[in-house]
Amino acid sequence: MILTLVAMLSMTTAFAEGENTSAVKNVEAYKMDVNMDMLSKALHLTIDQRAAVENIHHVFNTEMTYAAQYGNNERDNMVKRAIDTDVKRMRYVLNEKQMRTYLMLLNTTINNRGLNK
Repeated sequence: MILTLVAMLSMTTAFAEGENTSAVKNVEAYKMDVNMDMLSKALHLTIDQRAAVENIHHVFNTEMTYAAQYGNNERDNMVKRAIDTDVKRMRYVLNEKQMRTYLMLLNTTINNRGLNK
């Protein structure tokens, strides 16, 4: 009887651990923290552009973090809206060449995190 109890507790703990890990990975995928120095170098940003990009990206990161807290349907809509808004705002700040590079980096990040559905 004791062995059965130990086995049940072990299975329950293993199951719960998998669930928590899964949820944490899910939330972590929506955190869009980036190294602004590296992004600035990759896009060849001016000082003014860098300040604007930092602000835009901070808003984008916040919107993505909020999206992670909602159900699948709402989350997908919030992610799409956050990405669309981010791209629209970046178009005002970046020139055409910078925008192409930014879109490539953004798409790669979204695909690598499994957020592209």
